[in-house]
Amino acid sequence: MADTLAMTRAPILGLESEGTFLAVTWADGRHSRFPAIWLADNRPENRKGRDGQRLIDALELPEAVTIASARATPAGIEIVFAGDARPALFDAAWLRAHALDDASRAERRAAPKLWDAALAAALPGGDYEAVAADERALARWLGHVRDFGFAVLRKVPTVPGTVCAVVALFGYVRETNYGRLFDVVSVPQPQNLAFTAIGLGNHTDNPYRDPVPQLQLLHCLEAAERGGESVVVDGFAAAQRLRETAPEDFERLARMPVPFRYVEPGRVDLRHRAPLIELDNEGGVRTVRYNNRSIAPLDIAAEEVPAFYAAYRRFGRLLHDPALTIGFRMAPGDLFIVDNRRVLHGRRGFAGGRRHLQGAYADMDSLLSTLRILEGRA
Repeated sequence: MADTLAMTRAPILGLESEGTFLAVTWADGRHSRFPAIWLADNRPENRKGRDGQRLIDALELPEAVTIASARATPAGIEIVFAGDARPALFDAAWLRAHALDDASRAERRAAPKLWDAALAAALPGGDYEAVAADERALARWLGHVRDFGFAVLRKVPTVPGTVCAVVALFGYVRETNYGRLFDVVSVPQPQNLAFTAIGLGNHTDNPYRDPVPQLQLLHCLEAAERGGESVVVDGFAAAQRLRETAPEDFERLARMPVPFRYVEPGRVDLRHRAPLIELDNEGGVRTVRYNNRSIAPLDIAAEEVPAFYAAYRRFGRLLHDPALTIGFRMAPGDLFIVDNRRVLHGRRGFAGGRRHLQGAYADMDSLLSTLRILEGRA
């Protein structure tokens, strides 16, 4: 059956019920098909509120679900399922927001904003006083983290522990064996090379954990007299360049898991196996792992080792390519945050005076939740 709604307010040009599918033609010409079983599972009365939790289990749905009739009304799209006299009224805007056609699904997959060294001209950042007091400023700063995987925060009070207060603006500290927060400062006999004055290559933190801390924050309390610049690189941009220039190497690094390990004798022995480049279900890069200090001896077939190292080294060169990296000197009161699944960070060696950073970990789900709430209020 066909049903056209001639109301300018409605986003629907036409409906057609195909038994096991509902076809909707939207006002902009897009065509979406909704399976009947999907509609039955998502009927509004089966949820606690518009976007609330489901009140039924999928096991309670009929074995075969078909649509008996569908019509557009001023209140939405009314559907009657075969064998069920109760009509279900779907909000048209809700259906459009959850449409299953390829174009609509692609729109819901926010593409990361890949960057290179040119980003140094305008680092994504914010001012602590504004971010802590103004929801709009906080939303802008959190939006930078979502989009670029990296942001700077200036004029943060140089009070020990303030890094945790910054986390509290959007979420919760992820506590590890390093504690709620940790001091990055050189010590006489360090177990971790981060606690020395030597330079550190670009890396992601804690690849030996599952799950890995998704966000890392570093707050500068004291800066060395010479050197110690922080370095960041977009691992997604480097992975994309590898995919374009050496697709076989990209495929190899995405396919082969490698072991990571961190040991503090008698106290900690953390291990995890995962590929250096992890893909999502649609082939996009989901996670980059790279930490030369924590990678353990490879456990792959001997015949594959040479090709793996060639790909590994090619990727490593991209991750340290000056054209892709940004170096910046942190002054006391500066803080930066990275998406630890995407952006690698490192530092150059330093001398003279004391360089003291305090760090903390957090997770992206709370940041994104806070950002959605703030954007919804705007």
